[in-house]
Amino acid sequence: MKLRADLKVIADWIPPKSRVLDLGCGDGTLMAHLMRDKRVQGYGVEIDVDNVVKCVAAGVPVIQSDLEAGLADFGDASFDHVILSQTLQAMRNTEEILIELLRVGREGIVTFPNFGYWENRLQIMQGRMPVSETIPYQWYNTPNIHWCMLGDFEALCAKNGIAIRERVVLNNDERVRFLPNLRGSLAVYRIGRP
Repeated sequence: MKLRADLKVIADWIPPKSRVLDLGCGDGTLMAHLMRDKRVQGYGVEIDVDNVVKCVAAGVPVIQSDLEAGLADFGDASFDHVILSQTLQAMRNTEEILIELLRVGREGIVTFPNFGYWENRLQIMQGRMPVSETIPYQWYNTPNIHWCMLGDFEALCAKNGIAIRERVVLNNDERVRFLPNLRGSLAVYRIGRP
């Protein structure tokens, strides 16, 4: 199965035989890949019943849970890596989930749609909320409740003493290095404690 570009970046950052927790794992595509190709151990956490069934069918250990309830069921430093892929913007308690993510994991990987992407800005200037490949919902049916740009996320990390170890910004499966906040539609961050 072909991985999305952001999932490829994440997979490249995960060493073989790591302990991994994938929060908001969707249908388990990433965990299935990591289990098969990197022999990782771990779990997915997903709220959607249909996606939980897909995880089970793919052989991915999954826990059905609402991330808004927190990660109290997981002990400190239980995982090497905790992934939050394209889920942060849908969380009510954004700051809390980042802190919890780094409590249960030695390192975190967070991805989110970049609201500062030029096409999003253009749609706003045209009087419409952005709809794109990374933001595929209309304003009235979106699960996304927090919009941020690269600088917003980096400021939140700084406020909470979270170190940014690496950042990759993507657009159409390509890495964006020049003017990433303007030209990149999706951000991928590797974070940890200093």
